[in-house]
Amino acid sequence: MKAPQYWFDGSRPPLHARALARVYGAASRMRRRLLRTRKVDRPVLVIGNLIAGGSGKTPLTIAVVERLRAAGWTPGVASRGYGRDAARNPRWVEPVTDPVLAGDEPVLIAARTGAKVRVDADRVAAAVALIRAGCDIVVCDDGLQHYRLQRDVEIEVIDGKRRYGNGLLIPAGPMREPAARSARCDFRVLNVGSAGDIEAAFGEWPMRLATGQALPLLGGRALPLSRFSGQRVHAVAGIGDPERFFDTLRSHGIAVVPHAFADHHRYTPEDLRFGSDLPVLMTEKDAVKCMRFAGERHFSVPVYGELPEAFWIALLDRLAKLR
Repeated sequence: MKAPQYWFDGSRPPLHARALARVYGAASRMRRRLLRTRKVDRPVLVIGNLIAGGSGKTPLTIAVVERLRAAGWTPGVASRGYGRDAARNPRWVEPVTDPVLAGDEPVLIAARTGAKVRVDADRVAAAVALIRAGCDIVVCDDGLQHYRLQRDVEIEVIDGKRRYGNGLLIPAGPMREPAARSARCDFRVLNVGSAGDIEAAFGEWPMRLATGQALPLLGGRALPLSRFSGQRVHAVAGIGDPERFFDTLRSHGIAVVPHAFADHHRYTPEDLRFGSDLPVLMTEKDAVKCMRFAGERHFSVPVYGELPEAFWIALLDRLAKLR
């Protein structure tokens, strides 16, 4: 679903949306008061955001998993697997798992990290399964609002360009929870994009999305993005903010023919037939859903979350006390 323009452009939300936002807020507060939380016997680290849509959670989750493993942990990832079929059925996720069954982001995380990934609507059950499988820390991808699983560390990810939009609750605005909820998070990571020209505020850790390669979906040698500089390409993005991906390509001197799809869009071969033989560059999240009908002109552009070393020192120090 595409976000309404009034979430981010400063225009006034319609009356019915503002009324429904009050109902949404009351229901959320009631649910939080009545919900019983459960603690598991290993540390739980939750990565999430306060607004609907993408903010850079998946690149951060991948970076966190890789850094935890380098520090001697055995991390496992728990995810709901947004948009997958048979959502009530828990499933282990492998790099070759069909995204229709597991969700695009869990498949991407499994492929990039090699960590154990469990999708389950019940986050507590997912955490227990990961611990039984040998994981000594559970990383929850997009789990900030799933309060039934008690957490030890919370990381909020903020889109540096869109921030909190108009600051109103769904559906009047993009907020899943009031902005004041941010103060209760242990770390606040600001996604500054690929250019890195967005300033982080006090108490925020900047995360730059680094990229520079295009990977053929059919396999083979990675190409530098500079190979496409000065050329026209079809750019495909079905993420929360497609323009962020298009701007990344433009920053490499690439002439973008943009094709924006809804977040978590399920692709068909017809979606990638644009009537010309230009190269097709897409996000990794889109690529995992296009593998089975990819051609030699289709490329994935991976991104890597880069954060200050001081952030990793602070995070690992916090987790060491829980070990």
